[in-house]
Amino acid sequence: MTAEMVAPAWMHTQISAEQYDSWSEEQCAGIEIVDGMVVVSPRPSKRHNRLARILANALDAAVGPDWNADTDFDVRLQDVPLTNRRPDVIVYRAETIDVTPTRPEHVLLVVEVVSPGSETTDRIVKVDQYAKAGIPFYWRIEQAATGVPIVYTYVLDPANGAYRDGEVFTGVVKATAPFSVMVDLGVM
Repeated sequence: MTAEMVAPAWMHTQISAEQYDSWSEEQCAGIEIVDGMVVVSPRPSKRHNRLARILANALDAAVGPDWNADTDFDVRLQDVPLTNRRPDVIVYRAETIDVTPTRPEHVLLVVEVVSPGSETTDRIVKVDQYAKAGIPFYWRIEQAATGVPIVYTYVLDPANGAYRDGEVFTGVVKATAPFSVMVDLGVM
């Protein structure tokens, strides 16, 4: 006996920003919307979540009163067709804490922690989308086989709307841009 999986109807049609905005937080958890289509994200590992939380806490302590750092909420990259991404860590303007949806102009830095199943999206697709949206900084954390994370940083070049390579850190992040922060991600 075999069981057939039947995907819900909403997974087969484009949804609008208005439809998405009417969904509950529970309905939006674990998904992103790309060109109006629901994309289910793989469940992150405990290591993935810990890396994101440690980095978010360090960034939040370093950013000062004008910025907040947090994890796991939507950034609305475009309304039509709807594209919402849910970066692992987001640094955003403190004055926009109650503004929904969070827009690219509210965001200074997004961070993605690469996991099995998100490699191409985090390394290629999201880099392009975040740059085109005008988000000034993008960091990507690779979970290396050695267990020591590698952090790749990128800075937006406004002249061409693409990121240029920044610094690379292994284990300990000692960044000076977009602000000074030091955090040891190698102690897991």
